[in-house]
Amino acid sequence: MSLRHAVLGLLAEAPASGYDLMKLFNASLSSVWPATQSQVYGELTKLTTAGLVEVAAHGPRGRKEYAITDDGMAELRHWLTEVAPSGPQRHAGLLRVFFLGVVTPLEAQTYLLHQAERAARTRATLEHIEETAEWDEEMISVYGRIALEYGLRMSATQEEWARWAADEVTSAKARKASELARAQHKEGRQSQEE
Repeated sequence: MSLRHAVLGLLAEAPASGYDLMKLFNASLSSVWPATQSQVYGELTKLTTAGLVEVAAHGPRGRKEYAITDDGMAELRHWLTEVAPSGPQRHAGLLRVFFLGVVTPLEAQTYLLHQAERAARTRATLEHIEETAEWDEEMISVYGRIALEYGLRMSATQEEWARWAADEVTSAKARKASELARAQHKEGRQSQEE
């Protein structure tokens, strides 16, 4: 996904100013694809130059309202139906789990419990959005609610997994693996010093 397609997607529902787009980003897309104001305005300029959006109206104080063009809609549809998501899926928190044997079981458990709490906070935030958002019949609302459900389910699963993992890292097997890793490191350092 790119910022280009996020902006096109938002404009596919209705024309909007850069300010309106930022409000929509913050209300609906920030947990999926965050963007800064300068990024959104820069992308609007690029999209206008490429003929994918156009300035549909001018307002007070230089306010511009942008609308998606037919070419922009074709690009959005092409991206939605023919371009497979690309790029490696990365998860820095999960990468750390692979190496938790380097720290003590208590440190590993603490890390995982922090991850569980973080997932719980995320879920609480998403539940608040679910309860307070005005869910209407508009495209962004209907499909945004579907995306929100993904976040709710994923955060619940992440919390459950992290609490399970926090118990696992204190098991005898995990303790033994950690002790072995630390012993091998210590032996390696002693060999280098000789």
